[in-house]
Amino acid sequence: MDTSAPGNDSPPPTGGTASGPAAPPTTASDPAASGPAVSDPAEISRRRRTAGAAALAAAVEWYDYFIFGIAAALVLGDRFFPSASPVAGVLASFATFAVGFLARPLGGVVAGQLGDRRGRKPMLVLALTVMGLSTTAIGLLPSYDTIGVLAPVLLVTLRVLQGVAVGAQWGGAMLMATEYAPPGKRGLYGSLVQLGVPIGVVTANSAFLLTEAVTSEGSFASWGWRVPFLVGLLVLVLAWYIHTRVEETPEFREAEQRLARQERERGSERSPLREVLGRHRGTVLLAGGSFAVNTATFYILITGVLDYTTRELGMERGAVLTVSLLVSCFQLLMIPAAAALSDRIGRIRVYEFGAAGLLLWAVPMFLLIDTGSLVGLAVGTFVGSFFLSVMYGPQAALFSELFTAEMRYTGASLGYQISAVLGGGLAPFVMVLLLESTGTSMSVSAYIAGLAVVALASIAVLKRRAR
Repeated sequence: MDTSAPGNDSPPPTGGTASGPAAPPTTASDPAASGPAVSDPAEISRRRRTAGAAALAAAVEWYDYFIFGIAAALVLGDRFFPSASPVAGVLASFATFAVGFLARPLGGVVAGQLGDRRGRKPMLVLALTVMGLSTTAIGLLPSYDTIGVLAPVLLVTLRVLQGVAVGAQWGGAMLMATEYAPPGKRGLYGSLVQLGVPIGVVTANSAFLLTEAVTSEGSFASWGWRVPFLVGLLVLVLAWYIHTRVEETPEFREAEQRLARQERERGSERSPLREVLGRHRGTVLLAGGSFAVNTATFYILITGVLDYTTRELGMERGAVLTVSLLVSCFQLLMIPAAAALSDRIGRIRVYEFGAAGLLLWAVPMFLLIDTGSLVGLAVGTFVGSFFLSVMYGPQAALFSELFTAEMRYTGASLGYQISAVLGGGLAPFVMVLLLESTGTSMSVSAYIAGLAVVALASIAVLKRRAR
């Protein structure tokens, strides 16, 4: 395969094992990869409605997920993990934040197995329902002062449910968008779901900024922080809309028919999970290794830096939240631009550039943040988010093209959620530990740089397989 061809450098779905043959590749330049071209207005409307619903589902799901991260940095340590040491309280709240990431592969496995057999839409609806209910419950949860040790136990349990839900959601939303994409636009359509992350950050930060602005400091600490969580009930409305108004993807319907024929011939049901882990586990691990630096850097910037700048550098909380909000608005422009570029020049070429940028920017970023000025913080995080967006834009299409439709939900979800565990969930926790043990932010830069090296090595293997 010629990796210099536009849109044709995504690797074929090989598993890196000798236990079975590779499935035929699907690439962004292959019309079959994104369904037949259509000119029927009803079909065009159906595609746009599906992509819009998938993007909105991702946005509200990530909003629910991110408000926990912001609350963990600002209030959860005091409310649910009282301690004489502020650092211990922050570590405890960030550890609870990380628990959600540890649960994400479980959501990806369960939803992937069912999604590859029963459909993308039912799993997306279920994920939205679980997320909406668990997020609302966190907003209603009594604190440690009220019910004692039961409070952190329930908080951890609800965070696990959030993790399961978001692990199930990403694959469903991503496939609803990419499998309905017109020919040659799988990257762009996939980026609509990826936009859910910065939209979630913007709305979560805005919710906290607004709540903080209309309440006193005491009121915010006692009950104001709960208000952004109660918005989770609106997710249930979206779940109902998708259930009643959005159709299953054509690619899954075709794959479902093929699976039915194969199972009739074999006389037994097929397991997508067993097939992915048996024949394609190498691809899953490479996908996870290629993306861990992105998730780690992202969560360091939106949660770890929020704690670091306000607690260690003495910066004003509202100003730091505003910078984070503006950075996410910037990503709203960069993510679809990077995805559209990947449709033209190839996924891996764009993806690799972003990973290399994170490696080179890891040290300058924290040197700028350490100045304690808003300008230094803004420049450091804006450039960092640029490279994050360059990777994140084509990632949905790239991961979907690593696997055939019969195992795509399972394979892509596992690859993504492994990267979330290795990078995202532990990153703020590791950042606090590194800062406390070394006394310098350069240790955090080294952590990011190390993950970037792993990403570039994983991408190099994927690129060699593509050839």
